[in-house]
Amino acid sequence: MGRVKTKLIKRLSNDLFSEYAAKLSKEFQENKQLLGELASINSKKMRNVIAGMLTKLKKNEEVL
Repeated sequence: MGRVKTKLIKRLSNDLFSEYAAKLSKEFQENKQLLGELASINSKKMRNVIAGMLTKLKKNEEVL
């Protein structure tokens, strides 16, 4: 069973995914760097969680 994501993480991830889906990749490191350029997130942990969620969304998009 995975970690539960909060509504804030899900909302931010979905908003960023709908806006920048073409720029995102299936690699966590690339998404983490891109997220640093696109959004101003102060917390390193929150940035990593959102980057992980974006990676998950991108991988799920390719499967469907």
